[in-house]
Amino acid sequence: MAVYLSMQLQKPLLIEGPAGVGKTEIAKVMARALDTDLIRLQCYEGLDASHALYEWNYQRQLLHLKMLETRQGTPGAVDALEEEIFGEKFLMKRPLLQAITHHKSPVLLIDEVDRADEEFESFLLEVLSDWQITIPEIGTIRATHIPQVIVTGNRVRELSEALRRRCLYLWIDYPDYEKELAIVRGKVPQISAQLAEQICRFMQELRQLRLEKTPGIAETLDWATALSTLHFDHLPQEIIEQTLGVILKDWKDTRTAQLSLSELYEKMGVVSKIEEL
Repeated sequence: MAVYLSMQLQKPLLIEGPAGVGKTEIAKVMARALDTDLIRLQCYEGLDASHALYEWNYQRQLLHLKMLETRQGTPGAVDALEEEIFGEKFLMKRPLLQAITHHKSPVLLIDEVDRADEEFESFLLEVLSDWQITIPEIGTIRATHIPQVIVTGNRVRELSEALRRRCLYLWIDYPDYEKELAIVRGKVPQISAQLAEQICRFMQELRQLRLEKTPGIAETLDWATALSTLHFDHLPQEIIEQTLGVILKDWKDTRTAQLSLSELYEKMGVVSKIEEL
């Protein structure tokens, strides 16, 4: 519903939630469903407008100038040369300009916007409002097709109220057992039914522990793919211990899980018996 309303109202959709729950995947699936291109702007600390909008290919411009040195001194050569080297073929389009100049409405993914500085967030608001960019050497470029915008965040810092007001909002949490099982069966079709159920039960119990980095559905899928590739059709306790590195990426979390492994495995078995009854 959130994606549909975002498309109908032509408003960006701000998606927040823990890491690995599928925020970025929404944009990928949306692009496939709309049969259009996915343009991704990965945000990071220190990101500025030039890396998000455009840059001039200075090396190519210099090379072109050297090749045209023989034209110097002819009437109007300087003006013509300036106009030529600041043409579109020397313009390196970054994600925002790619989205604005796209031949049809693309999906623009602005990933982890909370990692960028507040100054960049203010600049982003202006672009999302007007959908036009002014390049001094060329002029103003306006979007002929408004992109479908997905903005994701992991709550590294609090986003401004101005950005939140411009967007529709969706919070994605860790999936419940039934939803996670459906995702695993859909993404890893070769997995045995018993193994898929046991993996999802274990992940549900594992997330109840106090972990530094709680594993998301991305880690569940990695684990399911790995165990299925190894041709397991069930989940023995010793295999869990040997493959914890697939789902836990912090040594403290690994240690916590190892100390609680017997208890987790027992709870997983109890859940299984209750469901069978």
